[in-house]
Amino acid sequence: MEQLNVLIFSASFGAGHVRAADAIIEALRAKNPNVKITHLDFGAFLSKTFNSVVKNTYIELIKHTPRLWGKFYYRTSKIPPGSLFQRFLNGLGRREFVRFIQVLQPDLVICTYPTVAGVLARQRLKGVLNVPLVTVVTDYAVHSQWIHPGVDHYIVGCEGVYEGLVARGIAPQSIQVSGIPVSPKFELKLDRQEILRKLDMNPDLPTVLVMGGAYGVLGGAKWICKILSETSIPVQSIVVCGQDEKLYKALDSLVEECKNPVARFGFVRNVEELMSAADIIITKAGGLTVSEALTKRLPLVIFKPIPGQEEENALYLENIGAGRVAQNEEELEKIIFKLLKHPEDLERMRIAAAKAVPGHAAELAVEGILQLVEDRRSVSRIG
Repeated sequence: MEQLNVLIFSASFGAGHVRAADAIIEALRAKNPNVKITHLDFGAFLSKTFNSVVKNTYIELIKHTPRLWGKFYYRTSKIPPGSLFQRFLNGLGRREFVRFIQVLQPDLVICTYPTVAGVLARQRLKGVLNVPLVTVVTDYAVHSQWIHPGVDHYIVGCEGVYEGLVARGIAPQSIQVSGIPVSPKFELKLDRQEILRKLDMNPDLPTVLVMGGAYGVLGGAKWICKILSETSIPVQSIVVCGQDEKLYKALDSLVEECKNPVARFGFVRNVEELMSAADIIITKAGGLTVSEALTKRLPLVIFKPIPGQEEENALYLENIGAGRVAQNEEELEKIIFKLLKHPEDLERMRIAAAKAVPGHAAELAVEGILQLVEDRRSVSRIG
């Protein structure tokens, strides 16, 4: 295989886009150890002030005024490519992108964040960017920001997104349904009992994993831990607070005085182990978290999904039978305790996850991407 020079753009507006890029990188290096990869944050090409304002505004919206974010998401879901708003987005960092790409001379550009895909797709149409452009859609829903004339290849998570792209004019042959790429380490079968013993937890107790996301946007996480710690049903909990230091400290007394065991963590790098140890996960419905849990065959319970892409991801989980959605505390309590009392329901959810996400999404995505590059090189050689 010829030397391959790959440029990957993600964004730190939520950790999922970065994790998807990292998964692609892992799979690329496993397939071709000599590949040259440059992974950049879209925000690095914007002014520091603008990038900071956008990122902080997004986090504050989803944490404190999620309905407002939902309105924005749905109102922008069908923006035409030629609209004033889309033209503004497609101009963000344009000169810096073009200058960098001309110096780097990549063989391929991969985007796991929609806005940068729009910027580069426009340059692809104008002939400024003359290498294949790949977009990795990191949600189980269709939104206009993911769809750009000029993108050569789409990686999507499910048939529903495939059908949505086709309905909006994307050529079927340019869409690959591989699943949303997750790190290959989520494909490994790990020993549940060994992990629980390592965590000083009981290997024989049902285990609930509570994850609030990198920025701690799972509302009611403390309340969730409290009901799990006090219930008469034998259960133990693992709670991952991410970067939410306030939540971590708020659990001090609960961890010390709980009736049922509670293990508490801040930011972690062994999510695949924690998911392997759990029987249920209560979480937000970010596309990568959902995909990682489905890959681990872990039943999901989504609590108060944020309107917008997470609401759509939660609906997808319900439709395939691998997840349940609770809109309030009462619903969540009923769902969790019912699942704990009826392990056969959990088994059905695990089977549904396996059917929906066969696995090895990153490897399949990379196979499609490498084929795209090889096809282009073959055409160039013939020409």
